Amino acid sequence: MQDPHVLQVLVVIGCAVIALSRLASWLRIASPIVLLLGGVPLAFLPWTSDVPPAPELVLLVFLPALLYWESLTTSLREIRQNLRVVVLSAVGLVLATAAVVAVVGHALGLSWPIAWVLGAVVAPTDATAVAAVAGRMPRRTLTTMRAESLINDGTALVVFALALSVAVGEQTFSWASAIGAFALSYIGGAAAGLLVAWLAVQARKLARDPIREAAVSLLTPFVAFLLAEEIHASGVLAVVVCGLTLSQVGPRVIGARTRLLTEAFWRVTTFVLNGTLFVLVGLQLRGAVEGLQSTSMAGAAMQALLISAVVIGTRVLWINTTPYIIRALDRRPQQRLRRVGFRQRQPMAWAGFRGGVSLAAALAIPHDVPGRDLVVLITFGVILVTLLVQGLTLPAVLRWARLPDDGIADEQALAERISTEAGLSALPATAERLGIGPAVVDRVRADYEEHLHVLANPLMPTDDPALAAERGEHADDQRLRAALITVKRAAVVRLRDARKIDDIVLRRLQTRLDAEEVRLSAPSPEPD
Repeated sequence: MQDPHVLQVLVVIGCAVIALSRLASWLRIASPIVLLLGGVPLAFLPWTSDVPPAPELVLLVFLPALLYWESLTTSLREIRQNLRVVVLSAVGLVLATAAVVAVVGHALGLSWPIAWVLGAVVAPTDATAVAAVAGRMPRRTLTTMRAESLINDGTALVVFALALSVAVGEQTFSWASAIGAFALSYIGGAAAGLLVAWLAVQARKLARDPIREAAVSLLTPFVAFLLAEEIHASGVLAVVVCGLTLSQVGPRVIGARTRLLTEAFWRVTTFVLNGTLFVLVGLQLRGAVEGLQSTSMAGAAMQALLISAVVIGTRVLWINTTPYIIRALDRRPQQRLRRVGFRQRQPMAWAGFRGGVSLAAALAIPHDVPGRDLVVLITFGVILVTLLVQGLTLPAVLRWARLPDDGIADEQALAERISTEAGLSALPATAERLGIGPAVVDRVRADYEEHLHVLANPLMPTDDPALAAERGEHADDQRLRAALITVKRAAVVRLRDARKIDDIVLRRLQTRLDAEEVRLSAPSPEPD
């Protein structure tokens, strides 16, 4: 009889993810906080007490999938508009944080190489934690933070690899090798992401089936990550570039049924992976404490608190100094329009959450490296402090910041109006092409005109019961409405391409149009 231990662990973690996420919803606390804390006592259960740390699982399975979904669902327009801030945070802030932590770590007794390893481990923010904990922020702030956390893993992992190779004696540090590693990481990663995005589009065209296209979607982030890693480039950046590229071309090449299927798949998958990741982080606390040998527990806790304060302080200082440097160097009128006041910057400064990627990198340090046990425990302490202290106090910071409305409702109303007007304009020609009679055309026209009237008068009832009763489920009515959806979707995509609406608005309307198209194109039930 086979050992059911692995299945027991999977069942326990799966049940914990569902129960703890429901508890987080009930308590109105960000789910990563509850999942992490809930994972700590699970380490004392007989089935999970000996779960081995698997950093490869996090870095090679969890990370590509989670980054891919985050990049698919972020706003490229906002990234373009805030590119300078994103690059400064994803590269400059990571290097600054790693450097400051390395100096403090060396002062605490770590060797310079292992101090830089510690700095690289705790420097990057966690994309999934940022999205989950800071999800109530306005679009511009949240998108900037998400973009930063998508890219900064690549920067941190390059620093980590260089510092670790020096720590284990594989190479000596040189500026030439460091600059070369960064150049290869970013250029090679971006090229790999673009190539895999193009291959994914071609594979979807050949698949011609929602299930096979969903399988292509599943493989895409791992192919991008693997290709980049094979050429010693950034797998993280490859996945992000691939996801952002597909978010732009996807609305034109992916069908409604496929899009609904793959979106449902990725929502479930990322929910499970994200929840499992934070539970696994909690599970590792017991092993980190029991494995501490180089110093006392009290001393390690004090060092963890000190490094946490350094990490938080460096971010707060960076966010509140670089804008003034930019203002001094760039005085263009369009730059002045995008300036953000001191209050509005504080949520971004305070939301530097660390997560599973940091712990996975720490656990990937070989056991024979001196100071590994302390680095692991300090990393765990930084994750706990940033998630608990900053995560629980972020709502108060948001209230104090008084962030302005992001205008997404106005953009959505614009997209609905333009798409409805496009459908109304195309109605006569489409009806003639399909051979549909005037009675159905008049009914659809009345429906579209009613919707435009509702958009112009948001407080009026959203539907006329008499008109809804008239509408029926006539086959010609369905065919005409389904054909007009293509026109409406194209109008919304054009608005996105013209940067008049955001990718987030596009996805909202696209999901609604996809659901309507699938409903209208579903085969009618056969009579008994």
